[in-house]
Amino acid sequence: MMRNPCVAHRGWSGRAPENTMAAFRMALEAPDVKWIELDVQLSKDGVPVVIHDYNLRRTTNGRGEVRDWTAAELASLDAGSWFSPKFKGESIPTLDEVLREAKGRCKLNIELKTDGIRYPDIEAKTLERVYAHQMEEDVVFTSFDFNTLRRMRKLSDNVRIGLILDGWRNTLLQELREMKSDFLSIGYSKLNKARIEQLNKAGIQTMAWTVNEKRAIRKMIELDPNLLICTNYPDRWREVTASMGKSVTGRIKASAFRWFKL
Repeated sequence: MMRNPCVAHRGWSGRAPENTMAAFRMALEAPDVKWIELDVQLSKDGVPVVIHDYNLRRTTNGRGEVRDWTAAELASLDAGSWFSPKFKGESIPTLDEVLREAKGRCKLNIELKTDGIRYPDIEAKTLERVYAHQMEEDVVFTSFDFNTLRRMRKLSDNVRIGLILDGWRNTLLQELREMKSDFLSIGYSKLNKARIEQLNKAGIQTMAWTVNEKRAIRKMIELDPNLLICTNYPDRWREVTASMGKSVTGRIKASAFRWFKL
């Protein structure tokens, strides 16, 4: 079994514009990338669309907020040129588009981008699309907002939900238990051996985000072999994992040689 599965953050966003089909396809074409993380909001007409920022300015040629544009209007925007001219014409995908591409190929971490007020129907509308594609067993819904996760849990006892946070508190495990959550998405700098052990003991699958530097990737891998590594650069994760595997193999061979000489 592969250790420390890779989660491509907003797709392979180190090589293609984040949250576009180009970035998702790049990740899906890599057989060793087992997860993709993406962000979902709602268009003006209630369609789940995939984009991180509430405002369109940073990653598109549009202006204003996502919620003020219809899905068709959002699809007409250029969401690729900001990254590189070769991605001109990449659009903001709908969640349906991503689900169709990912089905049977990759698990998805779907972050619900809301402050709990902005999109009152985001849980139901997103869950509906996941059920429509029969992918409820291949996704985990995550959010920074507790109430969003509680609403999702009320809608379904079966789907996985997980809290996102960039901190740690002693009540965290109890909070996850109360929500019937078995997933945690946490800023990687907040993890250490003791906390990982607590999470493992509680049956919580943990994802460390966003781990982009090779030294940080190595540090996370050394904490626990089951820790999910969320990164913009799956190629860096691959290099570090491979180099650590060679190091372990080398130590085993050296130990066996010493034993044989004895």
